[in-house]
Parts: sequence; C-alpha cells; structure tokens
Amino acid sequence: MAKPEEPEEVRDRRGQLTRRTLAVLPVTIGAMASGQAEAQEGLAVENASLADVQLALADGKTTAGSLARAYIARIEGYDRAGPGLASVRQINPDALSIAAGLDAVKPSARLPLAGVPILVKDNIATGDKQHTTAGSLALEGAHAKDDATVIKQLRAAGAVILGKANLTEFANIIAIDMPSGYSSLGGQVKNPYSTTLLDDRGIPVVLPGGSSSGSAVAVAAGLCAAAIGTETSGSLLSPATQNGVVTVKPTVGLISRAGILPISHSQDTAGPLTRTVRDAAILLNVLAARDPLDPATEPLQRPDDYTRDLDKDGLKGARIGVPSDPADPLNDVYFGRLPAPSKAVMTKALEVLQDCGAILVRASMPTAGWIGGPGTTMGVLNRNPLSRGKGSAAMPPIVFLYELKRDLNLYLRDWAVGTDMKTMADIIAFNQANADKALRFGQDLFLAAEATRGDLSELEYRSARAMDLLSAKERGLDAYMSQHALDAVVFPANVGAAIAAKAGYPSVLVPAGFINRVGDKETPNFPLGLTFAGQAWSEARLLRLAYAYEQASNARRMPAGLPAL
Repeated sequence: MAKPEEPEEVRDRRGQLTRRTLAVLPVTIGAMASGQAEAQEGLAVENASLADVQLALADGKTTAGSLARAYIARIEGYDRAGPGLASVRQINPDALSIAAGLDAVKPSARLPLAGVPILVKDNIATGDKQHTTAGSLALEGAHAKDDATVIKQLRAAGAVILGKANLTEFANIIAIDMPSGYSSLGGQVKNPYSTTLLDDRGIPVVLPGGSSSGSAVAVAAGLCAAAIGTETSGSLLSPATQNGVVTVKPTVGLISRAGILPISHSQDTAGPLTRTVRDAAILLNVLAARDPLDPATEPLQRPDDYTRDLDKDGLKGARIGVPSDPADPLNDVYFGRLPAPSKAVMTKALEVLQDCGAILVRASMPTAGWIGGPGTTMGVLNRNPLSRGKGSAAMPPIVFLYELKRDLNLYLRDWAVGTDMKTMADIIAFNQANADKALRFGQDLFLAAEATRGDLSELEYRSARAMDLLSAKERGLDAYMSQHALDAVVFPANVGAAIAAKAGYPSVLVPAGFINRVGDKETPNFPLGLTFAGQAWSEARLLRLAYAYEQASNARRMPAGLPAL
C-alpha cells in the first residue's frame, strides 16, 4: 500500500480537530491510519481499522449513529443469520440512542473513542440494561450493580458499548475439554474462516479459540470496530491466533480487573482484540491506568502514549529469543513439535524478523521454566460425556481451582444483582437441576473448585502459587531473557501462553499466515499468529516489535463470505 499523503495542518474556527491534529494525539491516527483513501471515500466498516473509524468520524465522513447501525446490520446478517457466527450474545438495547447522542461529537484528545462501537466480552460487568452472564444459563437474568472499571474507561473516552460478546462459558473453567466458544447460554461460536466443518460429535473442527471467542470472531468478521476480551492463560492469544486478529495480553495490573467475572486474581487480565497493532495501542492508551478497586494496578508502569514508538523499522537490532535449539530436541517444546503447516508459517515469520534486522537468538527455554514446578497441578476425573479423554484424570492448575471459588463468590456477592445465584454452590446446584440444557460438557472443574475451602488458606495452594512464580518467572522467562540479553521472546500462536501468564508477563500476538489442517483433517485455510512476549510493563517495546513485523509481513486477511452489506 502506498504511503498516505501527509494531511494539512488546519484547525477550523470552531476548534474542530483536523487530521494533522488527530495524527499527533495520544491515540495517533491520521496519516498513519491504514486504508485512509478508502475511508475518505466512504468507510467500509467490514474491514476498517479503529484508526480508520476515528479518522472517518473526525472528517465527518460518518457518524456514531451510522456506524452503530452498520455494525448492527452486520451482526444481524452474519451473526444471527447467514453463517450464524453466534459471536455476539446480546446487542446493547441502548446502543443506537447512545450513538445518536454522540453524532455531533468528534474524536479528540479528551474523547479519543468518541462514537466508536466496541463489543465487550460477557464476563465484564455493565451497569446498564445488558446482562452479565459469563455465558451461563444460571446467570441468564443477572445484571451488574455498576460498570466494571474498563467499561467506565471506555465510556469516558466516548466509546459506544455495542453489546456483549459470547465466550467459552465461565472463561473455560467449568468443564474439562469444553470446546472453545461454547456456552450453555450463547451456544457455539463459529470460526468465520470455517463455519460448517464439524466432527462426529457436532463440534467444529476449526475452533474459534477461547475463551474470548466472540470478541475475536466479531473483530475478524467486521461486526465492531474493536473488542475487549480477558485472559487467565491463553484466552486472548488463542482466539486471536485462530481468527487472524491482534491482541495484547497485558502485564497483570496494567488494566483493572474490577467488575470482571474472575478465574484467578493471580493471572486474570483484560485486553484488546483489534485488526491492527496500532489499534491495540490506541485502546491501551485508554485502558492502562491505576484503579483503587484493583490493588494489582498500584505498581503500574506505562508510557504516555503507546503509539508513539510504533515504527516500521522497530525490529532493527532487536534481540529476539527463539526458544528452539535443534541440538536440544527433547527440550524444544514450542517450535520443535509443530505440525508441518504451522512449522512452515513460523519458518517464514522468522525469516521476516531477520529481514527486518532482528537478531535471532536460538536457544531452548530452560526445562525448569516450561515444565512447571512440583505440586502445581491436581488430578480431576474427566466425566465430560463428549470428551475423547473421558474417564482419565485431567491435571488443571491448582492456583486456578483454589482462587476460582474465592474470587467468583466475591464477584457474586459484590457485583451481581437480579439473580438468585449468590455462590458457586448455587450455580452448581442450578446446573445439576437443569443438566439437559446446562451441562452438555459437565462441570467437573467447578465441582473440584467447590471442594476447596474458598479462603486460600490451604498449604498446597500457597505452595503452588510460589512454584508457578519460581518456575515460569525466575527460572523461566527471567533467566532466559537475562542470559541471552533479549528484548523479547517469540512463540508460535498461543503455545507460550502459560509461561508468560504464570509470570504475569505481557504478550502481543500478530497474524503470521494461514494453515489448512487440524490433526489429520484437511480444513479451509485459517489463521496462525506469532506471539511476542516480554517481562513486566514491556508492552510498549512488544508493540513496537509487533508493529514492525506486521508492516513487513502484511499477513492478515479478512474471512471470505462476509462482504459489505
């Protein structure tokens, strides 16, 4: 794509911001926005970046109301009808009236997201007419007493909360082997790159990834300008790689978790899902802030503007760790075990990094880092009737199950209203009483969590958390990056999610290419991403590296069959 012409520097007599002024705002749009010429001719919402949307609003090429109507039309045409993506669980009944009230407001330094329609995952509380359900039939009528902090930040920046995105139920902590994107309330989210191919159990062969499935699918399918998801371990990275979108899984504490249905306060975070790296940086500018409701945000470190250092030459001289040493094949757990199609995409991605001037350091991750500390998992019998591993013992993390009971009970006490569900035990009982609708895949993980004390007093919990940090953080990423003097580490897709998540460290995923096989089944082409991971508060550096890779690789392609309406 040709470099866009530099816009003129003009501020009209009414003080409206022109494109040059917008270009140097903290959100940095304008000349750098992708598809600028297209946006000036009439915004093509199905593939417009968030920066494109801001520019079109600022230029008066569209209005908040028009955008909201356009995205809702696409939701009706492709999510409810057509391929039936099922990515949007609920449209905000007030979205159109809120958008109409912003028709005369243009994006500015004070309101960088003015009029921009954004979907949020349905485990993020909204104190409005929308329900907050985590995809659970047990919480079908539940509301929240207030907006989660991230929702308050989005609204304060002028965003239109378009609706709630479907998700893997309870962020994939209710049942062993629950398919990503399935919830008892919202049904099965479909990957827009493969909407019809099912296995013998009626489960999609190409899954949408999870648990932030609907958020990622909606962005990929052009149903919103951007979306917000959450992650405990892989729940942003997994759907981002499966749907060819960008995400930032932030350092734990960069974005407040107050008002988000939890799994584990040690690892939970929210994060953006967008079409471009710049868009993700724009949203981080809005969301990264201290919050007295979340003590994890107290040590927060961030730049004034995450877009400031985005540079197509940002990879030059960067030392990038590639945890793959052919001389140590038994320890090559991230790249060495990739199937052939994924390996081909990663080989090309590494070539692009080198061509962009990065210094690749090939060395396996220390075994003590990736293999996990002793006493960090616990056996849970898999009774999922549709699981290939039914009857075997799954080994979920101890930290997740022990923190889940305590943290979920606190959310139900402090945030949930309009529901009879006051504890995890209430949800379990509801599910058992409505098993035909609520328990297609069981609730073995909930049952295991309920068996804990719920106050985190157990020695095994405290030991497990300490060992997670010792292995993943101190003996893993910290040791690896220090030994090799690295700026970042790259992983294929989301396979490195756990080591960064246990450490509380950030990751940025960017589309890298396409593959056409799941196991032994040939499939339509669907995306595969490349993850950049680093140490705490290194989001700005990771975004710079990811942006340079994105500009050089140009790997994202919109799914076929979802044209403009």
